[in-house]
Amino acid sequence: MVASLSLPRIMRVGRGAAEELGEVVAGLGLSRPLLVTDAFLVGTGAADRLAETLRKAGLHPRLFSDTVPDPTTDSLAPGLEALHDHRADAVIGFGGGSPMDSAKALALLGVQGGRMRDYRAPRVNHGPALPVIAVPTTAGSGSEATQFTVITDSGTDEKMLCLGPAFLPLAAVVDVELTMSMPPRLTADTGVDALTHAVEAYVSRRANPFSDGLALTAIGTIGRHLRRAYADGSDTRAREAMMLAATQAGIAFSNSSVALVHGMSRPIGAHFHVAHGLSNAMLFPAVTAFSVHAAPDRYADCARALGAATAMDADEVAADRLVDELRGLCRDLDVPTPRSHGIDREAWIRLTPLMAEQALASGSPANNPVVPTADQIQDLYGRIYA
Repeated sequence: MVASLSLPRIMRVGRGAAEELGEVVAGLGLSRPLLVTDAFLVGTGAADRLAETLRKAGLHPRLFSDTVPDPTTDSLAPGLEALHDHRADAVIGFGGGSPMDSAKALALLGVQGGRMRDYRAPRVNHGPALPVIAVPTTAGSGSEATQFTVITDSGTDEKMLCLGPAFLPLAAVVDVELTMSMPPRLTADTGVDALTHAVEAYVSRRANPFSDGLALTAIGTIGRHLRRAYADGSDTRAREAMMLAATQAGIAFSNSSVALVHGMSRPIGAHFHVAHGLSNAMLFPAVTAFSVHAAPDRYADCARALGAATAMDADEVAADRLVDELRGLCRDLDVPTPRSHGIDREAWIRLTPLMAEQALASGSPANNPVVPTADQIQDLYGRIYA
């Protein structure tokens, strides 16, 4: 098997890396970036500080802050207008997964036009697109190092996975100082998101030796530090470890794939407006329990890396312990069920067949150790509700 690998050309990783953003952008020969972020980061002053870093490097940035959680085709329209008005030659995604997903989509639409639906999976998008520079503020999505973006179709509520090298950031600037203000709920949700990326990358049918090493390293780091970061947001060492692990997990799944958890998670986010990391966490233990029998050796490796099993444990025992550890982790991080999160039971039941159909259509379940049927996905949705 030949693995096709893609990474950002430039990565600046470490405390204070954001201060070098202007140098990175200027070094790429760019001068008019559109800085895509959200209202929260404008409110904290972080977006203006980053824009000033760009101006000090002699660049001419424009700020676009009207991104929304789980970006939609409608939310991209004003961003596209800002991109063209500014005559932008690059797009900087600054924030969590939503600003970065928006930035990636705008970079492609700004050059190629058309509708986002034209670029959804299974199409692989090679470009052209404007260069993307990613500056994450959460330790979870790994979007700064992936060739994926997820945009919800405003007309159908379908959360569309779009993939290909056109969406891979040209540069990533990863600075732990940008994550220090994350509240506990966001810390938990993004941390479980990163763990899901790493585990699914490792057990995926498209796993390879390159992604394997990064995935196992990320799993081990998250196992040692996620609870610490959740309990004490000022624990700089835990925050730094989680930031690095999230990027490693992003590189791993971008060069392998995600699987059933992500396939089922996207429709929950689209129809019930649940944050992506949280919907992953709701699904993670049950989907893993459904899947472990098909690849006990791979799941056992994950359990050992996470610290849930030892080298002395048989693979089947270790794989089962992984499921137990994921359940325990979700309890410790106060992950709600869909019911306790406030999702109406009748709406959940009514939409389950459509969510199962959309999960399968995304292509991610086909990478799972067990490729599920629509009925099996509906059953899993039923199990996790309460």
